[in-house]
Amino acid sequence: MKGLIIVDVQNDFLPGGTLAVKEGDQIIPIINQLQEKFDFIVATQDWHPENHGSFATNHENKKPGEFVSLDGIQQILWPVHCVQNTFGASFHKDLNQEKWKAVFQKGMNPKVDSYSGFFDNNKKGDTGLSKFLKDNGIEEIFICGLAEDYCVKFTVLDGLSEGFEVHLILDATKAVNIHPDDFVKAMIEMENAGAVITHSEEIL
Repeated sequence: MKGLIIVDVQNDFLPGGTLAVKEGDQIIPIINQLQEKFDFIVATQDWHPENHGSFATNHENKKPGEFVSLDGIQQILWPVHCVQNTFGASFHKDLNQEKWKAVFQKGMNPKVDSYSGFFDNNKKGDTGLSKFLKDNGIEEIFICGLAEDYCVKFTVLDGLSEGFEVHLILDATKAVNIHPDDFVKAMIEMENAGAVITHSEEIL
């Protein structure tokens, strides 16, 4: 059985947000069309406390883009984003949520970031997404959303490690692109790990 995972289509990751992905809003109509083709849909949501360790403002004399050690792993620092119960953490108003079975929140532990919809970055925290999918007979997952080179990529890689057949819907995701070639590098990494690269037109 197939399932669609919509990753982090939240206001802070969209144009005008604090960690905006360029042209991120352009994927929303595509995602809404894709949802019509799936009976099983879940979403992930960045849901950070204000004191989260990935925020540059929570480290003295540090700026976004710099690195710190957070709970023993290297952590890139970000602007404050997707703080719990704020507008920035909310899903975009144009994103259709009617068919969603569940929302899996992540990044709630201030001591570790959580890109993947499955686990936090040191694999100590489990969102329950894998069990939920398996309990519902989902074996094949299609992933879209934001951002391709971070949360989407790690959701794809963890989906593969959890034994799912994973498809990345390439035109339904956009990258942060801290470096200009990050989108392409992430796509190659996912494909090399076993993900199937597809496009919305092949599904629609």
